[in-house]
Amino acid sequence: MHGTSPQEPAVTSRRTPTATPEPSSGSAAPPADARTLERALGHQIRSLRRQHDLSVADLAGAAGISNGMLSKIENGGISPSLSTLHAIATALQVPLSSLFASFEERQDCSYVPAGQGLTIDRRGTKVGHVYQLLGHALRGELAVEPYLITLRDNAVPHTGFRHAGVEFIYMLSGAVQYRHGSDTYDLKPGDALLFDSSALHGPAAVSAGETRYLSIIIYPRTES
Repeated sequence: MHGTSPQEPAVTSRRTPTATPEPSSGSAAPPADARTLERALGHQIRSLRRQHDLSVADLAGAAGISNGMLSKIENGGISPSLSTLHAIATALQVPLSSLFASFEERQDCSYVPAGQGLTIDRRGTKVGHVYQLLGHALRGELAVEPYLITLRDNAVPHTGFRHAGVEFIYMLSGAVQYRHGSDTYDLKPGDALLFDSSALHGPAAVSAGETRYLSIIIYPRTES
């Protein structure tokens, strides 16, 4: 009868650890959750370099980094340090923040699939006006609110709307007589109206059946 032999102890590796990259030139490959930023950053740097009609060698030399380092940065393969980015921005004669412009623009995106706009309760809702919010600006000094407005068959006129900013209306279907201040406009599909929304405005007369139009409201975030 054979006995079970005791488990052999694990062998501890005594290899010398590999050297880590110098922090001044950035880490090696970025983690998965950082790659979007690295790619956007690299794309923006390449775009700015080409706008200035500079080769990789030209920009690398001006920024004091190697050609290989710049190529890796432009391809999103590494996470450059702040000092490296500052050197690149200085060589390109642009603000450091402009290197992140591509990433910021890409992140500021609001997507709403067809038919899934958020129904909002606004003034006019109780009189047959339905507001579907189609998106919103995520940041910046201006607030942008695009609405798909449906005036139901039982909708009644309402000209008491007033708010900060400007409003743009584009007619999709039906017809409406729209009042802005002391003026009225007969709107039909394809018509557009842009106006100062601080004046009283709204549908003064609605045609039979359902009416739909796109309304985009833009106003400074500092205003209420």
